[in-house]
Amino acid sequence: MNIRDYAAFSRNGQDWTEAFQRAIADLKNQGGGVLSVSAGIYPTGSIRLYDDMTLNIESGAVLRFHQDEAAFPQIALEFEGRAGLVYQACIYAEKAKNVCVTGYGTVDGQGSYWWKKVFAHELDYPRPYLVCFSECERVVLENVTLINSPAWTVHPLRCRNVVIRGLNIKNPADSPNTDGINPNACQDVRISDCTIDVGDDCIAIKSGTEATPNRRPCERIIISNCCFLHGHGGVVLGSEMSGDIRNVAVSSCVFYETDRGIRLKTRRGRGGTVEGIQLTNLIMEKVMCPFVFNMYYFCGADGKMKHVWDKAPYPVTEGTPCLRDVSITGVRARGCTACAGFFYGLAEMPVEGVTMRDVIVEMADGPAGRPAMMEGCPEMRRAGFFLRNAVNVDLTGVKVHGTDAWLDADDSVRLD
Repeated sequence: MNIRDYAAFSRNGQDWTEAFQRAIADLKNQGGGVLSVSAGIYPTGSIRLYDDMTLNIESGAVLRFHQDEAAFPQIALEFEGRAGLVYQACIYAEKAKNVCVTGYGTVDGQGSYWWKKVFAHELDYPRPYLVCFSECERVVLENVTLINSPAWTVHPLRCRNVVIRGLNIKNPADSPNTDGINPNACQDVRISDCTIDVGDDCIAIKSGTEATPNRRPCERIIISNCCFLHGHGGVVLGSEMSGDIRNVAVSSCVFYETDRGIRLKTRRGRGGTVEGIQLTNLIMEKVMCPFVFNMYYFCGADGKMKHVWDKAPYPVTEGTPCLRDVSITGVRARGCTACAGFFYGLAEMPVEGVTMRDVIVEMADGPAGRPAMMEGCPEMRRAGFFLRNAVNVDLTGVKVHGTDAWLDADDSVRLD
């Protein structure tokens, strides 16, 4: 089936929303199938897919989503861990099986409309994601180019068996919260061969916040053969990790001018455990700080509360997060400007069990920076490893070249 067969419902090519709705309804009635989008530009509102459907966006085809809130119905969904009404994603599926978005075409969210609304506080509901699969099983997203996302670009939420490969994701550097790929509370996810250049984190693995109902772990995640260009972090775990994040393997990836390379972030009250993280064969260039583990992360709701920034020990409760069991092997990082690594655990729950092997970090001239988004983070320039509230940290075969700044002896490890 081709969307061109429904051109009579496109309002002379100015609005293909009804055309997509009718074509998808026909596919649903016949039990599924492939809807192809031929070369051309297709202005449209939100598109919803169902069981056993493939949306094939061919080379030269551009889905250009309307800059109009009325084109996106409000649905019950989570946004940054909080349940409520949100604008439906540009491409959306819920509780569907065998749903795919493929092809070498382009999906343009025209996010500038939404970014301006966010900055002006003019939205009644959270922005739409560009592509969102909620509670789906056997999902494939491959080869398409995704640009100008209103919010997070690709968001699998509570999905199982997800394959994401060959994507080209591009959002402006100053676009707010336009993360690349954010699997949340998902199991069995494979992300490979993607190029991601965005205004926030490139890949962020999440499992809900303390405000999320029915929290589930995000686990068995494989990330490989990806290029991360710019963004706040290359591969990030958290800060929403209340349902646990475990068994994550990241390998054979390149990071270029990401603010941070590998980034783990959380805070008191979130709870949850991050563990079983394997990072191998990574190349980083012009990264402010290659490794940041921050348990005092202050962004988001309640991020300025005393329990978030207070460095005194608190009682360990269900709301105490835990970061442990991280293995880092075979990393080359060049042109780093702030510090080689920043590990800051809670006074009552240290970062525990970090092992590094065959890691070389080369520091370079550049502006001083604060590697972690937390109250009291020191400004650094060409520093070594900063460790506070970190235990069982094994740095074997780790070299840091070009440091010229000392921190307090109890906090800093300098390797020449």
